[in-house]
Amino acid sequence: MRPTGWTVLALLLVAVILLPILTVLVQVFMPSDGVWAHLRATVLPGYLRNSLLLVGGVSLLAIVIGVTTGWLVAAYEFPGRRVFEWALMLPLAMPGYVIAYVYFDRLSYWGPLQSGLRNLFGWGRGDYWFPQIASLPGAMVLLALVLYPYVYLLARAAFLGQSQSLMDSARALGHSRRSAFLRVALPMAWPAIAAGAAFVAMETLADYGAVLHLGVQTLTTGIFRTWFARGAPVAAAQLSALLVFFVATVFLIERILRSNRRFAGDVGGRSRTLLRVRLSPLAGAGAALACGLPVLLGFGFPAAELVRLNVIAGDPLWGPRFFTFALNSLKMAGLAALVLVTIAVILSYAKRLQGALMVRAAMQAASLGYAMPGAVIAVGVLLPLAAFDNALDAFMRATFGISTGLLLTGTIGALLFAYVVRYLAVALKTVEAAFARIPRSMDDAARNLGYGPGGVLAHVHFPLLRRGMLTAAIFVFADVMKELPATLIVRPFNFDTLAIRTFRLASDGRLEEAATAALMIVAVGIIPVIVLSRAINR
Repeated sequence: MRPTGWTVLALLLVAVILLPILTVLVQVFMPSDGVWAHLRATVLPGYLRNSLLLVGGVSLLAIVIGVTTGWLVAAYEFPGRRVFEWALMLPLAMPGYVIAYVYFDRLSYWGPLQSGLRNLFGWGRGDYWFPQIASLPGAMVLLALVLYPYVYLLARAAFLGQSQSLMDSARALGHSRRSAFLRVALPMAWPAIAAGAAFVAMETLADYGAVLHLGVQTLTTGIFRTWFARGAPVAAAQLSALLVFFVATVFLIERILRSNRRFAGDVGGRSRTLLRVRLSPLAGAGAALACGLPVLLGFGFPAAELVRLNVIAGDPLWGPRFFTFALNSLKMAGLAALVLVTIAVILSYAKRLQGALMVRAAMQAASLGYAMPGAVIAVGVLLPLAAFDNALDAFMRATFGISTGLLLTGTIGALLFAYVVRYLAVALKTVEAAFARIPRSMDDAARNLGYGPGGVLAHVHFPLLRRGMLTAAIFVFADVMKELPATLIVRPFNFDTLAIRTFRLASDGRLEEAATAALMIVAVGIIPVIVLSRAINR
């Protein structure tokens, strides 16, 4: 079949979006002037060990919390269940680096809790034991508290989609409700749980602010240190390629775990709704406690602490200077949402018009950016842009005797490009789902009335896509607002956002002053949680 103009446009967009990822992979074969050998002999084993342990620990904790709360909310009736249905998603609004700043400030050796214990009991440094928050186990717990909703959302949806008749059959065979959960409900929901755990693993690998603040050396922190401290972009790109390999491994493991298994929602039967069992007062209190603790620790306490610190001190630059940070964040988030939704509509419409294997494969490849940490995307963006700027400058010097300087590197356009590569999948999946709800018979009717492909999109699809496009824009907007690694590396000189403002102040131990910017990021992050909760309820 001859490719349409929409298909050609879609493939060109995908080619540009894939450029940073391919750049990182190509760097594996480039010479690094001995830096890579030095890294491999000194710090690389530690980076690998910490990254593997962190991903494993966070994923395991997130599975335990997400599956437990998802099953309780889906299968039982207890006090507060309706509130916990949406409240358990609130930690998604809390960036990992913000929760790390808050807990480190409260629980470190010089924090108010340990200082109060020492004053109360007259203890010295070696007289008592207290969990070390700035450690690998501390990072595991804190990241799990904000990432478990990925597992909770998918596990809860899987449990709700299971047929009650299957649970009844298990009970008729002599299984208790606990045994039926372990032998029937949990195995059927495992594909969804594995998908949620894969999201958790990718977000853990991508984290920079939390692990840096807690002193955990991972591949992501190694990329920053190699690029900025050592001045070795090729070696940093090679570390990025190693991180890409880890992400691909996570994808492969998730696919293997889901292989030859069907989602719970695929099970047939007329009774598809899982009936909730009302718990006794004591058991109900235990269920409420189990659901309430993750919300309290992952959102309630950090948010309340940020409010308190903001009241006590607040950002000293509050006023025109602070509003500049906020405007930068809002501007970049708004531009990214607009550009990404536009690209998502183009790609989805091209697939709808001509869903050839090449188009589908290209769209899958373009979605890989979401699986890549922001630091990897930043490295992949800067290297080709810098090469282009240097080549153009050399040509202009040799030909006309003038210097063009850096036209693309360190610009808002470069930062926006990094956001597009990183978050295309977020917009694409949402817009694709909106397109799927439009019957193709409407396309045929519009074409019979004389509309071409562009007319069908403008007069038929756009009115029906508005809600899906708005939802995609909201999700992208919130993600960009809290993005830290890519912004730190690619941003223009002296271009600070709320995320960078929070990072700098908290890194200097000035959490009271960072609370204002952090609160604004959290407030914006609550919006997609509300949208998601309403969508699930519908």
